[in-house]
Amino acid sequence: MATIGQYNTLPVIAIMANGAYLDAGELGEILLPNRYLPENCQIDDQLKVFIYVDSADRLIATTETPLAQLGEFASLKVSQVNKMGAFLDWGLPKDLLAPYNEQHSKMETGKYYLVHIYLDKTTERLVASSKIDRFLDIWPADYQKWDKVDLVIGGKTDLGFKAIINNRHWGLLYDNEIFQPLRIGKKVTGYIKNIREDGRIDLSLSRPGEGKVNDFSDKLLAHIAEQGGFSSLHDKSSPELIKRTLGVSKKTFKSTVGNLLKKGKITIEKDGIRLK
Repeated sequence: MATIGQYNTLPVIAIMANGAYLDAGELGEILLPNRYLPENCQIDDQLKVFIYVDSADRLIATTETPLAQLGEFASLKVSQVNKMGAFLDWGLPKDLLAPYNEQHSKMETGKYYLVHIYLDKTTERLVASSKIDRFLDIWPADYQKWDKVDLVIGGKTDLGFKAIINNRHWGLLYDNEIFQPLRIGKKVTGYIKNIREDGRIDLSLSRPGEGKVNDFSDKLLAHIAEQGGFSSLHDKSSPELIKRTLGVSKKTFKSTVGNLLKKGKITIEKDGIRLK
């Protein structure tokens, strides 16, 4: 069954002057307007589309990509505020409403807010809420140490950054282990570092040892390629320069260089690193 607020692959059942109609099962026939139709679209073609309610309160399909979909968290900018609430730009023609009763603090035009997107059961419309905690799992997490997880950065604390784990739980990244710029709403890959006795979760942006080196190898190779095949970074470069340029510690940088050298992917020169 097709789902509002998510991507669906639906068959074309009719092509009319205003676009193609798609079979969305219990949701009925949904229009994909002409401006989104792929070239040479035909009946029975299967199209991947996102379904939402347009400004005329109709279910509509689009091939455009929203900044987030149903059940996800995202940092969105307020485009306007009126008596209904705040309207957030989420990358589609119709802005996403955050009603006043779903605002953790009163939203202001032009500012960004971390919100959760959910379906209002009464209106069948997608709405946003900045009351993040009520959409996270209250049950203890079942992660294992060094599990790979998806993170959404949720806010700055005295110790580092809070992050939402797999759209389910809060976790914490510590300042002294962060070697890349972070901002609220940024999506990054992370790892479960520790689950404390009180159920709180410590996170890391990299795995220890060899895994950490492997994680960074592709990024370093890409950096060297972007510099024309030669990077002026070397073992005498300052930790500050390496962190500013690559977002990692000097220790990780040197370990990765050694690993890539053993694999024959780079050569070390007096004033830098060269791709082979």
